[in-house]
This record gives sequence, structure tokens and C-alpha cells, in this order.
Amino acid sequence: MSEEVKNKAIKGGEFVIRETPYTDIFIPEEFDEEAKMIRQTCLDFLDTEVLNKLERIDAQEEGLMQSLMDKSGELGMLGVSIPEEYGGFGKSFNTSMLVADAVGGGFSFAVALSAHTGIGTLPILYYGNAEQKAKYIPKLGTGEWKAAYCLTEPNSGSDANSGRTSAKLNAEGTHYLINGQKMWITNGGFADVFIVFAKIDDDKNLTAFIVEKDFGGITMNPEEHKLGIKGSSTRQIFFNDTPVPVENMLSERENGFKIAVNILNIGRIKLGAATIGSARAVLSTAINYANERVQFNLPISKFGAIRYKLAEAATRLFANESAAYRAGQNIDDAYEALVAGGMDEAKAKLKSVEQFAIECAIIKVWCSEMLDYTVDEGVQIYGGMGYSADAPMERAYRDSRINRIFEGTNEVNRLLVVDMLLKRAMKGELDLMGPAQAVAGELMSIPDFGAEDETPFAAEKKIIANLKKAGLMIAGAAVQKLMMSLSKEQEILMNIADIIGYVYVAESVLLRAEKLQHTQPGEHADYAADMARVYLYGAVDKVNAAGKEALYSFGEGDELNMMLVGLRRFTKAGPFNVKEARQRIAKKLIEENKYCF
Repeated sequence: MSEEVKNKAIKGGEFVIRETPYTDIFIPEEFDEEAKMIRQTCLDFLDTEVLNKLERIDAQEEGLMQSLMDKSGELGMLGVSIPEEYGGFGKSFNTSMLVADAVGGGFSFAVALSAHTGIGTLPILYYGNAEQKAKYIPKLGTGEWKAAYCLTEPNSGSDANSGRTSAKLNAEGTHYLINGQKMWITNGGFADVFIVFAKIDDDKNLTAFIVEKDFGGITMNPEEHKLGIKGSSTRQIFFNDTPVPVENMLSERENGFKIAVNILNIGRIKLGAATIGSARAVLSTAINYANERVQFNLPISKFGAIRYKLAEAATRLFANESAAYRAGQNIDDAYEALVAGGMDEAKAKLKSVEQFAIECAIIKVWCSEMLDYTVDEGVQIYGGMGYSADAPMERAYRDSRINRIFEGTNEVNRLLVVDMLLKRAMKGELDLMGPAQAVAGELMSIPDFGAEDETPFAAEKKIIANLKKAGLMIAGAAVQKLMMSLSKEQEILMNIADIIGYVYVAESVLLRAEKLQHTQPGEHADYAADMARVYLYGAVDKVNAAGKEALYSFGEGDELNMMLVGLRRFTKAGPFNVKEARQRIAKKLIEENKYCF
């Protein structure tokens, strides 16, 4: 294994304690021409086949979604991450992220496509045996067969392993008979293949099965009436002694919960990518309207309050995009390192994503909340028209809301961020204790007022380093004070998760700006610097607020006072005129009449 591969393969979650050089991250500006062509193919497909049919899609016109899936399959959009041996293109994980991003502006179609290519196909690709992959993957890659993922049940949502769907081997030993009810199943109404999770006999853990619709014993309720994503097929599905050949067990008995968790890690980061594409489309629509809408004899894009909204939405979008593709490349680098070390390619795919489960959860939460902010401000920019079902913001506003629930609620994902970090520390995979103790010692020392580093972004890097110290101080104190009861203190855990998440996104956008200044200096790099600084200075205040709330929850006496002093020290930032930076960002958006970064 080369030293370059070793160095780049940073551990998941290690960003909390390790400074990452800009040379080690990937930025969207580095996608090659082939990746850009794939992205453009997806965007062109939305323009010609999807966006002109939104009313028909939302009305669930018979056969329309299936035909769109067929056409996208013919263009190769369903097979980007499928290996060439199964008829796909075998592209990198980050390229598949780019596809999710490009399709993200496709409303309900994006949901159908993502469910098929992600949670519907990947369990077979990553966990199937040779025969299963040979039988199913080529047809799923072309769209000849459509896939759905059957995990959620009426009494089993976030607690997925509590599902009651059962599987019992028949007397002949040839088939498992599956009985149970699944709900909120995307693509349920037209899927040919279902990934079904059930418990065999009295097993404690789920087992996964590949179930074909034609096996029989499958009935469905009518389509669900939903707040948003009305065009996506969402059904309750009932399995009534559904006979599944024993060879259609996926992986091993009781390995279903592990499959579900690992596939959801992929689903989370891909959902983040999709919300980026959606936000880009929504923001461009809002900018266009702000330029056209005249009040007081001026386009409303001339007014500071509107310009603030446009620039803030663009900044959050740019920052989260930076984090998503940074993590996507980390996953690719980890995969290369694992394969170079001799690991099987399918196992390496899974292991590399599992390694960055913390980042996947952060991206899911921050990107979905970024989109919610963008659509909410989009409605506001449209004013009264924003509330009209005839204006474009209404669909975007409704469709956005599901993303904070999909792929694990944002609350569960926040809890997972901290839980996974602490578990890795306890296993010795990450040394959190050493840096946390060093920060505690620093609180007792006199601050270093040495000469200021005047290299580009040095001040901003120092802020990031201090925000990490704030997180380590609070997390370390919470672990020491609350011990085993910390797992029950969800409010404190979510405060810590907020600190970790803002640090990751702020660092990501700062590294992107720094890399652009070194590799592509010019106007775009200057705008990136503005957005990095605006986001960072906002993150400082958010870390301070989350930190105080956490400390007030468990700290007391002199120890609390000392940590509050430390928090103030670690959340200091010099003066920066965010208004002028936002004005520069808004000016560019308004001139280009779209999101242009």
C-alpha cells in the first residue's frame, strides 16, 4: 500500500482530533469531464422528461413513474455504481453522489430513483452471493426490474430491530414462509423485487430476504396520501405465507440488522447529496423571482433583507456541498486502501462506508436542514405567491419535509454521531481521551499570546481548532460527570452533536476555500473564501450556544465557571463584516440569476 493512500485514508470521526490539510480533501471543482458529462445527462433528463410532467407525476398517472425509471435506466442513470461485470459503469462512490445530487431537483422522481439505486439494489450488490448478484443486479441496473426496501413496520420505526415480521421454514425445508406488515415502502406499488427483513422463529435479530413480487402471498393497501413527495409510490405491504426460496436469504441468518444499518449509512449520505441538488434548484428559482418581482419601483433583489436570504442560503448550500463531497472522497480513499491491503472489493465497499458512518449521519442532518431553510426562505421571497399551490415553491416546501425523517430521523442521527464517536474511543480506534485531557490542562494555563500567523486562513484555522477544543472539553466533562447515565441524556448528546456537526461542515468549507486559493485562484476562489468565513462565523455562535446549554445541564460550582471561561476562550472570533461578505455573494447570485457556485 502506498504512503499516499495510507495518509489520505483518515479514519471516520478522526476530524475531531486531527487537522486535515487542504491537499487531502476533494472539492466539487475537481470532478473530471466524464463525471461532469454524467451529471449533465441527469440534469438534461430532468429537463426533458421530469420537470414538464410534475403534475402528472404527483397525480400518480398509471405507468408514468415506471416509464421514467425505464428511460433513466436506458441512459445508464441506474447503473453508475454497479460494477461493469453486471452491466454497470463501476464508477466511484463520489460519482454516485454526484448523480444523487443532479437528480435531487427531480422531486418525487428523485425519491423513486434513489430508493431503487440505493436501499433497493445495494443490499444485493454488497451482501448477495455470486448467484444472487448475477440474477438480480443486471436487471436492477437497467431498470427492467424495480426495487423496494421493506424494513419499517407500524411499531418499528427508528427501533428497526423490533420488527415483528416473521419467517418460518416450511416442512420440506425449501422455502421460508414470511408473514407480516411493512409500511411507508417507497416504490411499493410497482416494485418487482423487495428486500424484506424478518425474524426467523425466535431469533433476536432480523434476517434479510430477496422477495420477488411474483412469489405470491403479497397484498397491498392503496397508495398513501402524503404531505409531500406525492408522486412517489408509498404503500403498506402485507406478506401472507409468502414463499421465499431458501437460496434467497440475503447474507447469513440474523445478519439483517447489520445489513439495514450499513445500507442506511449509504442512504444517509446519498440523501444529503440529493438535498444539495434540490436546494440548488430551489435557490435558483428564488433568485429568478427576486429579480423579476418589482416593489416600490425596484426588483426585490435590490433590498438588503432579500439579499441576506439569498446569500445565507447560498452559503449554507456551498458549505454542505463541501462536506458531502469531502466525505464521499474519504469513502473512496478508504476503499482503495482496504483493497490495496487485500480485502475483497465488496467487503471493502461496505467497510469504507461503515468507517465514515459518523460523517454520513452529519451530512444527512445538516444537508436536510439546509434544504428546509432554503425552501422556507424561498416561500418567503415569493411572499403571498409562495403560499399558492400554483407557484413553484409549494411543492418544494412540502417535499422537503420528509428528509428530516427519511433514513433515520435527524434526532436519531444526532444521537448516533456522539454514540459512534464514544464507542470508537472506548474500543481504542480513536484517541479522544488524550486530546480531551490536553484541553482540560489548557484551561488551567495562561493563553499563548505569541506572534499571529498571517498566512492565508491561519486565523480561521485557529478558530476551527478552538471549536474542536470546545467540543472535546464538553464531551470529556460530560463523560466524566455522567458516566453511564450520559446515554440517557439526549438533550446533552444533541448539544454535543451540534458542536461536532458545525465543526465538520465549517472545516470542510474552509478547506475547500483554501484549496481553491492555491489551485484555482480568482473570482470563484474569492467567493468561496467569503462563504467559508460567513459560515464559520455563524458556526462559532452556534457552538457557543450549544456548549452553554450542555454545560448548564450538568456542570456546577467552580468547575462550571471554569468550563464557561474555557468555552468563551474557545469560541472567540475576531471582527469580520459578514454583511459586506453576504452582499458580495448576493451580488454574484443576482447577476447570474441562479445559484452559480
